[in-house]
Amino acid sequence: MRELRPGLWWWSKVHPEWSAEDGAAGRDWGPEVSSYAVDDGVRLLLIDPTTPPEPILDLARDRVPVIVLTCPWHERNAPHLVEELGAAVYAPPPDDGGKGIRMPAQLFEAGDRLPFGVEAFPGREPPYDVLLWIESHGAVAIGDTMIDRGEGIEIVDSWLAEGVTREQVVEGLQPLLALRVEFVLPTHGEPTDRAALERALS
Repeated sequence: MRELRPGLWWWSKVHPEWSAEDGAAGRDWGPEVSSYAVDDGVRLLLIDPTTPPEPILDLARDRVPVIVLTCPWHERNAPHLVEELGAAVYAPPPDDGGKGIRMPAQLFEAGDRLPFGVEAFPGREPPYDVLLWIESHGAVAIGDTMIDRGEGIEIVDSWLAEGVTREQVVEGLQPLLALRVEFVLPTHGEPTDRAALERALS
């Protein structure tokens, strides 16, 4: 676990559903995945959470815990945290195949501003994949829109929806560059900075 700045934490763990078959298939997204916590003094936001380290769990018990997903298939350990902490869940809608959201959730889409100061921006596959702008920390959680496979964050062409080009996604993400971005929070890869975002969108 690392505190990126007061009230903003990152941790990584093996995805709870990662398997040997995934590794043998050369999956782009594992096995380690990243999660984040944001403390506003009243609520503790858990973004795409695996089970948090104990200090985060302890803080969650003293706050109103809220789970926020960047896409419906990033539940990870969220169902367990709902049961343990009584956390509310906010998530984009399930995809056309119904994948994701195996638990009750308040659905939202790009363009929505959530009641705890988080704004959703369109990702690589609206309405399912969004980016979360956390203005209080100058941070943007980038979900599956951009991932880090060891050479910095990037848009992965093989992850794009049919008929969608990288250029279209880059154009749709340009509004991020008008924001005060200090931290970029991949859920596949380690936290990075604005310069990395600018490179990914160049």
